[in-house]
Amino acid sequence: MSAPFILAVVGMQSEAALLPRGLRVVVSGGDPARLRRLLQDQPDGITGVLSFGIAGGLDPALITGDLVVATRVRGPGGAYGADPVWSARLARRCGARLGMVAGAAGVVGEPSGKRLLRAATGALVVDLDAEAAAAFATARRLPFAALRSVADTAEEVLPRAAAVGLTPDGRPAAGRVALALLRQPRELRALLVVARRSRAALDSLGSAVERAGLIEDAR
Repeated sequence: MSAPFILAVVGMQSEAALLPRGLRVVVSGGDPARLRRLLQDQPDGITGVLSFGIAGGLDPALITGDLVVATRVRGPGGAYGADPVWSARLARRCGARLGMVAGAAGVVGEPSGKRLLRAATGALVVDLDAEAAAAFATARRLPFAALRSVADTAEEVLPRAAAVGLTPDGRPAAGRVALALLRQPRELRALLVVARRSRAALDSLGSAVERAGLIEDAR
């Protein structure tokens, strides 16, 4: 039998690097279908599931670096509740807003798409990993929490080059990004903005980890 552990679910290695030792990490590479397969292979002994990383803003009031802790996650596969005690504690310690998080099967890059998703779900932010993580936690009857930091805001466009930016193990896919920019060189400026905002969102997450007590709260 495995020793008890918290399972953290992230999209990128840069997010995983922010987490404290003691959490087991699954990296999706921004691919919800791959993440579901990886989660199916997780052993017994998990005491809680944390979805962690950057997200796209849906609420126009949110700016880059703002933190959101999920009360629920709603995606194409359904809606899933977060553990209220764990989530409230995370939000209080991090200074995060509590609210709905939307799950998506692919990058939501256009402001029009973000507005439609917010109208349909009431969500504050959208990401690619939270729904699969929440569904897994629900299936195993485990506490679930999601802590997300806003990168692109509700009215910002994500260039297409950003959507191909990860390898399956969550590292930068420089070759694919370069090829996308060769096809659409005018996206370079927008891509540089995305990179700066993602870095700011990661910095905000790193500061939150220092305050949050991620391991202790779900034990």
